[in-house]
Order: sequence, then C-alpha cells, then structure tokens
Amino acid sequence: MSFFELLAESMPLLLQGLVLTLELAAVSLVFAMVIGVLSALMGLSKNPVLHGISAGFVAVIRCSPLLVQTFFIYFGLTEALDIRMDAFTAGAIALSLNAGGYLSEIFRGGIQAVDDGQTEAARSLGLSSAQTTWHIILPQAIRICLPSMVNQWCITIKDTSIICVIGLAELTCMGQMIIARTYRSFEVWIMVFVLYFAVIYAITIASRYLERKVSLDVKSGD
Repeated sequence: MSFFELLAESMPLLLQGLVLTLELAAVSLVFAMVIGVLSALMGLSKNPVLHGISAGFVAVIRCSPLLVQTFFIYFGLTEALDIRMDAFTAGAIALSLNAGGYLSEIFRGGIQAVDDGQTEAARSLGLSSAQTTWHIILPQAIRICLPSMVNQWCITIKDTSIICVIGLAELTCMGQMIIARTYRSFEVWIMVFVLYFAVIYAITIASRYLERKVSLDVKSGD
C-alpha cells in the first residue's frame, strides 16, 4: 500500500478522532475558564477560607501529573463513589480541573496587573465591588493575560491525547488503532502530527490577530 492509499484510507478515521478531540477540548476549556476565574477571585479574596481553597486547589493541580488526575477521576473516584462515568466525561473533568488550575494563576496575575486606580475610579462612580470586578477589572485583566491564556488553550488541546489512556477514541487513539491494523507507524504519526499542528497553528494565528485587534481597540479608546 502506497502512502497516498494509506492516507486516503486513514484520513476519515483520523478526522473523526480530531472532531472528538476538538469537542473534548471545547467542553473542557469552557469549564476551565469558569473554574480559573472563580479560583483567581477566591485566591485574591481577603476571606482566609476562600483563599485557602484556591491555594489548595492550585497546589494539587500543579503538583500532580494530568495522567494521575485522569486515572484518579476515571478509576479512583468512580470506585469510591460507586458511580459509572464514560471516558469523555472523565476526560472533560480532568482537563477542566487541570487547565482551570493553571488559568487561575494566569487570571490572578492579570487581575493584579490592573492599576488600582481603576478600582478607585469605579468606586467613586458608585459601582459595587462585584460590579467593579465584572465590568471593570476582569475585562482589562483578560486583555492583559490573553497571550498566556491562549497558550494554555493550546496546551489543553494537546493534553487531550492523554485521555487516550482511558479508551477515548480521540485523534491519538485513532492513530494507534490504525497503526495496530496497518503496521505503518511512521506514516500514521506524521498524519497525526500534521493534524495537531494545523489546529494549534490556526489558533496561534487567530490569537495574534485578536491580540493586535485588542491592542488597537485599547489605543483608539485612549
């Protein structure tokens, strides 16, 4: 079988795996963004309980591998709670918590980088603490940490490959299945690499355009 015949035969399955990879990444990143923002706000809170929960969560995520987190959720947690959980759900939970932990620190740094004068100005206009945070501080913080945030998105998309270990037929798993049938590992891994590269590179280019647009909007606002 020539390379092009292998390509034609393998691409439908690889694209099917790629779609599942993107679905998993999209679901995980939506929840990770919410977790990251909430954890960052808790970490900046003067309430010691909230601050401690955030610090503990970030420490657990930072100090344990994603593979271990995935196994803990899919095998350990389901056994301890006596529940059934499919691979997609377990993978989404693991990726959401993992990315949320890192995004928490990214958002915390972005919030702290916003000038204190913004808060004082908002308070002088009669805005409450919550209104100041959601309408004044967070939008500016997100603009500041946009490059780091996009970088974490790319990492999370690549980390979906780890979920292969619990049987989810995403892109990497599809590649392994094709290799098991064809014994053409070199060519198949090239295809898998190209698909990952195309997605991540497209996101990188889009993020650079977004960064320039945000920068121009800020300058025009000034």
